[in-house]
Amino acid sequence: MIELKLFNTLSRKKEVFKPIQKGKVGMYSCGPTVYWYQHIGNIRAYLFADTLKRVLEFNNYKVKHVINVTDVGHLTSDADEGDDKMEAAARKEGKKAEEIAEFYLNEFKSDFRKLNINEPSIWTKATGHIKEQIALIKKLEERGFTYETSDGIYFDSSKFGDYGKLAKLKIEGLEEGKRVSRGEKRSKTDFALWKFSEKPGLRQQEWASPWGVGFPGWHIECSAMSMKYLGKSFDIHTGGEDHVPIHHTNEIAQSEGATGKKFVNYWMHVAFLVNQAGEKVSKSKGGLFTVSELEEKGYDPLDFRYLFLLTHYRKPLKFSLEGLDAAKTGYGRLKKKVLELKVEKHKGQDNSGEYEDRFVGAVNDDLNMPAALGVVWEMLDDFNFDAKKKLKLLEKFDSVLGLNVEGIKEEKVEVPKEVQDLVDEREKLRNAKMWVEADLFRERILEKGFRVVDGKDCVKLEKA
Repeated sequence: MIELKLFNTLSRKKEVFKPIQKGKVGMYSCGPTVYWYQHIGNIRAYLFADTLKRVLEFNNYKVKHVINVTDVGHLTSDADEGDDKMEAAARKEGKKAEEIAEFYLNEFKSDFRKLNINEPSIWTKATGHIKEQIALIKKLEERGFTYETSDGIYFDSSKFGDYGKLAKLKIEGLEEGKRVSRGEKRSKTDFALWKFSEKPGLRQQEWASPWGVGFPGWHIECSAMSMKYLGKSFDIHTGGEDHVPIHHTNEIAQSEGATGKKFVNYWMHVAFLVNQAGEKVSKSKGGLFTVSELEEKGYDPLDFRYLFLLTHYRKPLKFSLEGLDAAKTGYGRLKKKVLELKVEKHKGQDNSGEYEDRFVGAVNDDLNMPAALGVVWEMLDDFNFDAKKKLKLLEKFDSVLGLNVEGIKEEKVEVPKEVQDLVDEREKLRNAKMWVEADLFRERILEKGFRVVDGKDCVKLEKA
């Protein structure tokens, strides 16, 4: 097997992957804040994590994958200020915070199923691990990393020598107000571990602690939960590139501050979804569709998965409906090829070894999925490659691609009587060799939303 190489944000280079335990991988992915639907910009991070996990399993690793669910403590500002997103959503919808969390988590899991994303080994909720978060803050307190202000317990980043190493931050050059405001904090890069309730009893979600009634900061949950399920040191941590300068930087500081050990060996980050001008797709600029909204526009969720595979995860993914149309066409062509292979009787040679080596070389080169897809299309267009062996190899590749090749079946098309009448009239014209008139009927059928496909022995209709 060709060596698996992964780009490590910590070192800014590709490294040969070497797990802590032979044959096993501990992997943690930053999960959703479940106060609203997840849009396709968020979803790219989970398609990436799923592809990474599939590649690891393709390399015969047993993967323990953890995704957290943020259902408390994520404030509207990175400055540890503003409203808790869960509390705000609960007030807006007139429901309990836990009801909001459960509803949007179930919607998120539904998106996973639609996109053929494998669920993690463990879903872990912040509200279910308050005890672990308090214990971790106490350990940091014992080791001299904390101090108290009027609104909470903070991590003293000046006490952690390598603070900012992941993002390569130049602390002295940071300006208050750009990254965070300072307020009572000793340093602009300090962050909240525990926030006090302004008026105990007003919040839906608050807990007693050694420091007073309140709730955990956003960052502490990931350290507490990842270390509970994966150990003080584990292999891979994934997330969006926006997590690098603050959230993941703070995770490293508080985790290594508490344990004195290296927290994560490989940090991996996926780039943003951007528009055609190269700007990050956002609510203000438009384009932040949910998976359900794309379905309403006539797209199969796997059309978006195919689009995702066309761009390397470390490059911005340019999104537009026109681009998604092209991906839909590409995925449609793939499905058509699969259906042809299932009935193909042509026998040829076995070229499996050549194509498998090239496919593995691509996916093991830091998940180069565009190159891997290129290999797949060369293989599919290889007329000399035995059809049955080709299909079997494609199904093996699909364990990485996740395009549900085994589930591809001939779609039953419900044809309205008026369309069938046009098809019958066209057949009469073709039998009479009246080709020009028959082509006019083809156009009329197309106007009704159906495409004629003339086979050797029959005529098929596809939805246009």
